[in-house]
Amino acid sequence: MLRRNLLPALPGLLAFEAAARHASISRAAAELHLTQGAVSRQIHQLEEQLGVALFHRVRQRVVLTDPGRIYAGELRPLLRQLGETTQKVMSFAGAGGVLNLAVLPTFGTRWLAPRLGRFLALHPQAGLNVATRTEPFDFDTEPFDAAIHFGAPHWAGAACHPLMHEEVVALCSPAYQRAQRLRRAADLVRAVRLQQTTRPLLWAEWFAAAGQPVEQAARGPRFEQFAMMAQAAVHGLGAALLPRFLVQDEISSGALVVLPGPQLQGPEAYHLVVPDARAHNPLVQAFQAWLLAEVQAEGAAEPT
Repeated sequence: MLRRNLLPALPGLLAFEAAARHASISRAAAELHLTQGAVSRQIHQLEEQLGVALFHRVRQRVVLTDPGRIYAGELRPLLRQLGETTQKVMSFAGAGGVLNLAVLPTFGTRWLAPRLGRFLALHPQAGLNVATRTEPFDFDTEPFDAAIHFGAPHWAGAACHPLMHEEVVALCSPAYQRAQRLRRAADLVRAVRLQQTTRPLLWAEWFAAAGQPVEQAARGPRFEQFAMMAQAAVHGLGAALLPRFLVQDEISSGALVVLPGPQLQGPEAYHLVVPDARAHNPLVQAFQAWLLAEVQAEGAAEPT
């Protein structure tokens, strides 16, 4: 039950948070476009309601007391969450609703973001919030209408709609290929192998497919995201195993070259995941239809 008599007024909380962050009443006043006297009064009223001093006044500065330090630490994320929630609600101001989407970082940056303009052009009144998630989550506790996921087509309480498989190839910069004389798959034994944190066995699988089992295939600099690893490869740090469709621009421009060796395609794939509770939402259905059409159009346009 919400105990309203314990809820301080928002202006006092904002004044306190700003003063705590700046350790200054004057700088807090400037940020909030108030007078110093107004900020001081709001903080004093908050202290009276709480029954504790939040600051020590030291000349022209304010220093947090122990209760003040605890209160500021707990309050700041609550205010941030309130702001984010308010922004999400404001996005409903258009007539088209709002789509909250969770995506994989590199897929979102490299493949989805360049195409989203076409979806918004078809649905100009729709709002769109995109956040990154790298692992499956509970739709009941996360504020998302859908997610893009790589892996097996299994997600509790949701349907997985297949989008595409990925073709993983070995790549490096042209300069690195020349310097290391990487002319065949076996030559990559002596290369610096850039590793993807969530796929630690990828290089071992690649060497096995090439008929070149290698001890310590997982040795090398590790990266959490494909995008960071692609940039490291572009700048000559080593060779990387990357999904071809995520680095097609670098291949086309010559920043990366595909090295000799196998192309890996496992049983896992990218999926659009729609929770059962959102399956009949018109905007979710529109996004699903658009996304599947984009994938099909791109597949039809690829050279055979």
